Amino acid sequence: MSKFKNKNKGELPAISTASLPDIVFMLLFFFMVATVMRDNSLMIENTLPSADQIEKLKKDRTMFIYAGKPSKDYKKFGDEPRIQINDAFVGLEDIQTSVYEARNKLDEKLQTRFVVGMKIDVKTNAGIVSDIKQELREANALKVMYITNTKID
Repeated sequence: MSKFKNKNKGELPAISTASLPDIVFMLLFFFMVATVMRDNSLMIENTLPSADQIEKLKKDRTMFIYAGKPSKDYKKFGDEPRIQINDAFVGLEDIQTSVYEARNKLDEKLQTRFVVGMKIDVKTNAGIVSDIKQELREANALKVMYITNTKID
């Protein structure tokens, strides 16, 4: 008879999970700090022109209109320049409705400071820009900013 007997044949010791909540919390905190939320998915090619004057926009009262040819992922919409507001292509007739909706979502104090930011691709025809500006005039959105590729430090 042997002097030593193995009492726990084949059983593994229990794993301590006491530090698991700390690890999960650190990971959650890291991703909350490091993640940047994207406002819109860009569906058009958008090479912006250079600027010589810079003014910082307040994004809480700004609606962005993009114009340009559809990007590679959206070639099914053709090669003609398109207008994008939020995450959808729109026609000229939808611009006024989009402006009214965006303005009405703001507080009453900010509605008078509503700004439309236009991000127009360099290769886009000036006729489309003129048509967009005419629709903005009819919607009484008279504060228009042209967004360029200049970075603000």
